[in-house]
Amino acid sequence: MSDQQHPAGTTAQPEQELPRRDFLRAAALGAAGLAVAGIPGVSRAASMSAASYARILGANDRVRVGVVGFSDRFRGAHLPVYAKLGKETNFEIVALSDIWSVRRDEGVAKIQEATGSKVRPFRNNEELYASKTTDAVVISTADFQHAYHGVEAMQAGQDAYIEKPLAHTMADAIAIRDAVKKSGRIVQIGTQRRSAANYKQANEYLRSGKFGDIVMAEMTWNVNQPGRWRRPALVAQIREQDTDWKRYLINQPWEAWDPRKYLEFRLFWPYSSGIPDQWLVHQIDTVHWFTDLPHPRSVVANGGVYLWKDGRRNWDTITIVFDYGPLDDPTKGFQVSYSSRMTNSAGETKEYYYSNGGMLNLDTNEITPTGGLGAKAAAEMQMAANLLPASKLSEVVKTETGANTGADPSTTAHIRNWMESVRARRKPNADIEAGYNHSVALCMTIAAVQTGKKVTFDDVQQRVVTA
Repeated sequence: MSDQQHPAGTTAQPEQELPRRDFLRAAALGAAGLAVAGIPGVSRAASMSAASYARILGANDRVRVGVVGFSDRFRGAHLPVYAKLGKETNFEIVALSDIWSVRRDEGVAKIQEATGSKVRPFRNNEELYASKTTDAVVISTADFQHAYHGVEAMQAGQDAYIEKPLAHTMADAIAIRDAVKKSGRIVQIGTQRRSAANYKQANEYLRSGKFGDIVMAEMTWNVNQPGRWRRPALVAQIREQDTDWKRYLINQPWEAWDPRKYLEFRLFWPYSSGIPDQWLVHQIDTVHWFTDLPHPRSVVANGGVYLWKDGRRNWDTITIVFDYGPLDDPTKGFQVSYSSRMTNSAGETKEYYYSNGGMLNLDTNEITPTGGLGAKAAAEMQMAANLLPASKLSEVVKTETGANTGADPSTTAHIRNWMESVRARRKPNADIEAGYNHSVALCMTIAAVQTGKKVTFDDVQQRVVTA
């Protein structure tokens, strides 16, 4: 339900060392089945044996799923998949935890209507995990809560599908990565491009060497939606007594009840960084996947709230420039430019990868010689021309597509991949390392936004560094 970002014009420390130490300690305690430091009343399921972790589930073994947060994302993307695939995969939603009574009641009714399953409601995650009614959970809460709720799930012995972003602070990113590794649970992060047919084709093609070295990537995500992430009707409806504001805030500093920050959290730091939390992580994750580079070498960013003066603190327009390449060889690498605005939709959502020989367009899924080294320019340097042959990506790489469930095909494929991975006890397409890596890029971006400085990353200390 949230992201993160500081208001434009203010300066904040991108990484607070005390919280980082606390979260490292919390992750270590969590792995031992103890309560997270500073989280009162968190219940813990009985520890599971190594043999139970390794057990491969048969088709007749029902996987009981709990929903943590009945969000718009779960309702629109996950629920249709369970309605279509639940019986086939023997994954059944049996429980729902939501701290807002209205969403909790609505969620139970919607899930039962869609799947035909009886769903038990719980007021919070402590009650859910104490009931021992689930084997796995889908975490679809506020963005700033994902890592925290993920650590809870690991401590309760649950496999998990955790919506993106995994974390937007390094303390949270380290805590959830360590908790997953120590738990041995199967965790899929909701960067569903990793299960999409065209992105799988692109990954295979780029790794084949036929494209050549990447010299540049250009990414955009543009909309013209004044109502994006706004919930005025719900803001007017919600009452503090119908939810649990303290549990909503979890590890954030206390502040008075604010229905906008509860329901429109994507507009307000520290609950969200807005555009970076929501959209950047999807696209920057493909860079890590295609190249095996874990994070940028450096990040700079600029932007502001230029049009939608509705009280938001997170920018409505942003441009970010990343430098990628081997950490030990600054002479090699490429640049990624990312621009996103909520004020004009021209350009929409695009991902273009360039080599010296041409272009890979992941909007049209075409490989073209666009911009490649032509004969005239090459001859001037006594070189051979370098032009990629024009082709469809699907003609170069063959990848099967999944069944149509009425939902986004990539989300359907991603959820199915998680289900299959849970049964086989194998690594899913977007594992915890993929989530950790996109979290590092996200934290670097947020630091660049907050400080206005060039940001790098210290791999030894696992922390963001501002120049």
